[in-house]
Amino acid sequence: MMDAMQVTSVLRKPRILLAASGSVAAIKFGNLCRCFSDWAEVNAVATQAALNFIDRTTLPEDVVHYSDEDEWSSWSKIGDRVLHIELRQWADIMIAGGLCDNLLTSIIRAWDYEKPIFVAPAMNTYMWTNPFTKRHLMAVDELGITLVPPVSKRLACRDSGTGAMAEPSVIFSTIRLFMESRQNVGSSRSRTQ
Repeated sequence: MMDAMQVTSVLRKPRILLAASGSVAAIKFGNLCRCFSDWAEVNAVATQAALNFIDRTTLPEDVVHYSDEDEWSSWSKIGDRVLHIELRQWADIMIAGGLCDNLLTSIIRAWDYEKPIFVAPAMNTYMWTNPFTKRHLMAVDELGITLVPPVSKRLACRDSGTGAMAEPSVIFSTIRLFMESRQNVGSSRSRTQ
């Protein structure tokens, strides 16, 4: 019995999603796209930081290129197309580099883990149940990061399932209770000393 990848490759060219983050290695992105473009249908995604290193004129003409600006440019209401979901559905294979190329991910990499971090993720259900997400959640837990888990409901991409961010009031209550409990522990320690 042939698997889905074998069946699709018989009927059409493979669909490759190439992704570049803000590493100097992104200089090679045009060449990487060219390597695949004769053999496969290629879509390319580059983060804003990666664009500092990519000369768009080096991208093959038949490669569709997306950047962060494209993500929500066609979205105005729940039910409209969501680009990262469409690209996930389109692609047979994704090839990506490392990620630490924007202010937020750089802060997380530089964070002093003696201070608390709370994570309140929001994503599509397939993203939430993805094996990488499960591994990342284990790492989050090992680092002592507190998870405020997503909830199940109809999502912006029209899927139903777990992935919606917890309500802001729940996030606020979780963090406030944490901070108040730390203050209470700190004040009880100072009274006993």
